[in-house]
Amino acid sequence: MKRIVLSIANHARRGSAATFNDEGGSLVETAISCLILIPILFGIIQLSIALYCHHYAADAAREATRFAIVRGANCYTYLNSKAYCSPSSADSDGASAVDIAQYVKTLGYPYSGSAVTTVQWCKAPAPWSSCSTAKDNSVGNQVQVKVTYSYPLVIPYLKANTLLIGSTSSMTIVQ
Repeated sequence: MKRIVLSIANHARRGSAATFNDEGGSLVETAISCLILIPILFGIIQLSIALYCHHYAADAAREATRFAIVRGANCYTYLNSKAYCSPSSADSDGASAVDIAQYVKTLGYPYSGSAVTTVQWCKAPAPWSSCSTAKDNSVGNQVQVKVTYSYPLVIPYLKANTLLIGSTSSMTIVQ
């Protein structure tokens, strides 16, 4: 009788060991966790880079606006240099929209080479909705520069999207 009980006890121990064996379970758990956590990590990195690029789009808009306000209609009077006042056409009446767009492309910021730059001039004070793209860079008028570009957003398991990143800056022409 003792022998039968020991045999049943040994069989129960071996059976329970085979039933509750969790070898390799941590490997499966790690694989499933990585399938979820790694794309989230890459998404955070991609959105951080997009925010970084937005910072440079805002800075490019501010730099382009500063470029425009010191190259107004009276620029040649003060500096006596057509090449400085209007680099693309060497015009004596100040920077044009082409000059400002070219300036943005040469800044060297991320994606600045593919940036779309729109420029509006406005007689102050007036709402920007009533302003136009026709050059009116007299002293005291306002200039508004908008810089936009497409940022390719790639996150694993999601289809590739494009974020339109842009910024607008406006200032009053001083010379």
